[in-house]
Amino acid sequence: MVETLSQTQLPKADDSGGKPEPVDVSRALRSPRIKDSQGYKTFRVFNAIAMWFVVAVTLLPFVNIVARSFSSYESIRAGRVTIFPIGFTTHTYTLVLHDPIFWNNYKNTIYYTIVPTIVSMVLTTSYAYVLSKRKLKGHTFLLWVAVFTLFFNGGLIPNFVLVTRGLHLGNTVWAIALPSAISVFNLLVMRAFFENLPDELEEAASVDGMSTYGILFKIVLPLSKAVLATMVLFYSVQFWNSWFSAYLYMDHLNQFPVTLYLRNLLVGATGAENAGGNSDDLLASAQLQPVTIVLTSLPILLLYPFIQKYFVRGVLIGAVKG
Repeated sequence: MVETLSQTQLPKADDSGGKPEPVDVSRALRSPRIKDSQGYKTFRVFNAIAMWFVVAVTLLPFVNIVARSFSSYESIRAGRVTIFPIGFTTHTYTLVLHDPIFWNNYKNTIYYTIVPTIVSMVLTTSYAYVLSKRKLKGHTFLLWVAVFTLFFNGGLIPNFVLVTRGLHLGNTVWAIALPSAISVFNLLVMRAFFENLPDELEEAASVDGMSTYGILFKIVLPLSKAVLATMVLFYSVQFWNSWFSAYLYMDHLNQFPVTLYLRNLLVGATGAENAGGNSDDLLASAQLQPVTIVLTSLPILLLYPFIQKYFVRGVLIGAVKG
């Protein structure tokens, strides 16, 4: 093999005694293209079919919910609605969207999502950056403080008493933001991401006289856009869909989030159906659940495409060490 390669690299002289013709060594060393085996081709076909099946199974229920939200009461009750609306109507959408309380609660939901997400990102990022420094004194203790909360918590009633009577946070956004400010799962993912960043970057910045906060804000965070965007998505979805905290700590109707408003509307319509209400109440009851899902999912569905490009990379880099 060595003899053949050396002969290939040598220039070839022609019979006329002129200059030797150059030889393309890279072309000579290039390995021939390996053709896919029949088994691999078969695997790719079945893999594509399986993936399309998973997409269909995931997407079809949501399409069915949208179709049901625009279908008539009789069609829904008869179970004839699949992926297209039958007996198209917007009665329930009109009922909900023309209610001024709905828009007030929608505004509350946006507020209850933005503020707690900001608080959670600040606290989680700061805590994760500290935990990523293994040489820090007390590192193990701080880590176990976070892990401990995965297995033990104070319970519903003690938390309620603490928030309402101990901290006096009832009927404020802080009752929603502070008790759920740090998700341990998100904390550990972000910690692993920070640990994967090269130590040489921070050492070079420290030699140049940059402070710890300067390193965090000017070097670490700009390099962590993927995991930061992923955590923003996680926290936003969590607080957007949350209704139980508001149910516990909010006393006034104009302070409810839209998820709690629609939950109460659903309970009221279901009660009317069980009591034999009129046709309008029955129509609202049959359509209210799909309408609720559509209205509460739409903002997150609009947000996801802008963060999706960071999503997979942020989770994988933060979850895999090395």
